[in-house]
Amino acid sequence: MTDATATTEAASTVRAETDRAMRSLGRDIAALTRAGDVLILSGPLGAGKTTFTQGLGAGLGVRGSITSPTFVISRIHPSLVGGPALVHVDAYRLGGPDEIDDIDLDMTLPESVTVVEWGEDVAEGLSDDRLEIRIERHPDDTRTVHLRPVGARWDGVELPGGADRTAGNGEG
Repeated sequence: MTDATATTEAASTVRAETDRAMRSLGRDIAALTRAGDVLILSGPLGAGKTTFTQGLGAGLGVRGSITSPTFVISRIHPSLVGGPALVHVDAYRLGGPDEIDDIDLDMTLPESVTVVEWGEDVAEGLSDDRLEIRIERHPDDTRTVHLRPVGARWDGVELPGGADRTAGNGEG
């Protein structure tokens, strides 16, 4: 990753030049996560949501190949290293927050790191504490990744890009 810059006190922005940089960012975020964390990914088709999640899975040391769960809605990747499992959800085909409740994520949330692709305006109700990740893909295939921590869980967590939420407002 290059050109990492913080944009506000409670959020940070990272520029990812390549798919490798997106996976590296995922690994960096994995080092900051713990069981019970919810990450909500948004961005257009082909932005790099699954690529990011591949890096996250590698950083968490989970089993299985990370692929888009579009047609199965969700996949659980157990830890190979005694850490939390990765629950990978694709909300693209879901009609709204009511349908995400039907997946019964509340059964896995406490002991897993849950990633919801296409989760904006659908998955925020899963947790008051979450990391919202919005990815912009540019015509040259680089990406700008906006990391927005929400809730007290992320207070004091230094995100890639230099944001330190010690003075965060708890709501992000």
